[in-house]
Amino acid sequence: MLQENAGVDVDFIDTWEPNVEKIRQQGGVTVARDHENRRIVPINIYYPEEYKGHPDVWIIFKKQMQLAEEMERDSKAGIFHDDQYVFSAMNGMGHFEKIEKYFPKDNIICGTAMIATRMDGPADIDFMGAKGDEVMHMARYNNEKPDTKTQAIFDDFTNAKLGPVFADEWKGMCMSKVVFNAVTNTLCTMFEMQMGQFIEYEGVRQMSRQLFDEAYDACERAGIYLIATRQEQVDSVITVSKEYKYHYPSMYQDFSKGRPTEVDYINGYIAKIGREHDYVCRTHEFVVQEVHMAEMMRKYHKPQTNVADKHDDSEKAGVRV
Repeated sequence: MLQENAGVDVDFIDTWEPNVEKIRQQGGVTVARDHENRRIVPINIYYPEEYKGHPDVWIIFKKQMQLAEEMERDSKAGIFHDDQYVFSAMNGMGHFEKIEKYFPKDNIICGTAMIATRMDGPADIDFMGAKGDEVMHMARYNNEKPDTKTQAIFDDFTNAKLGPVFADEWKGMCMSKVVFNAVTNTLCTMFEMQMGQFIEYEGVRQMSRQLFDEAYDACERAGIYLIATRQEQVDSVITVSKEYKYHYPSMYQDFSKGRPTEVDYINGYIAKIGREHDYVCRTHEFVVQEVHMAEMMRKYHKPQTNVADKHDDSEKAGVRV
């Protein structure tokens, strides 16, 4: 979106060989939105060891479990420099502490992103939801006001139609997304359903409120104050799930393909905050165990829906394929 909408020069660095080689083979990434208007978007992609560029800003999107190893490889390749800024809007928590090992704290911009996508395979991306639904939040890691470079990044995100919004403080901002994901991502994963199917259940508000209340109680004890109120979070589960009703959250995309999920960095992180401040998030701890049990059960049977296998409209009708 930066490249196409804002005209920004973008280089991609990746270590997943099937992805890099497929992009090079077909001359770009296959991109669609809700399975329609599939096209190849040309991009520049490199392995860390072959990259010779010196970008102004790094944008980091990796799975939490992969980040430390990835950044160590990038660092050894010599592609990080002290004059560069870095922005990340990964799911979960714990990544900024890893990023800080390689970049000055004043150069780190924290973020969240409500941008629904599906990766159906190497070099194959499907955006979910209507154009213009995307929204991001940004805050500096030092919690200071935006400097010139941060403002320039914000302006590029605006021109890219990513819907950026500045926040005053990064922890509350990021935890607001974490507690949202702790409801939608985790429950959709356990019951193998799209977000629109999730909100068909009449008890979804009650379930959401139970998880949100624990998360807010833990955060408040830790001195972390979220952007939205508890009721706003409950309401957002309904509104966002309507916008992305055909979307399988990223946690389920990992689960369905046999990969580890990020539940320890989402529900598990909330439970960890609670324990550190003499508060037990019993529902979140139970949910973490349930997801890990489901991961274990994959050796006995596969998930019902493989999101990588569908390019038709059958899932829009709620049909299992």
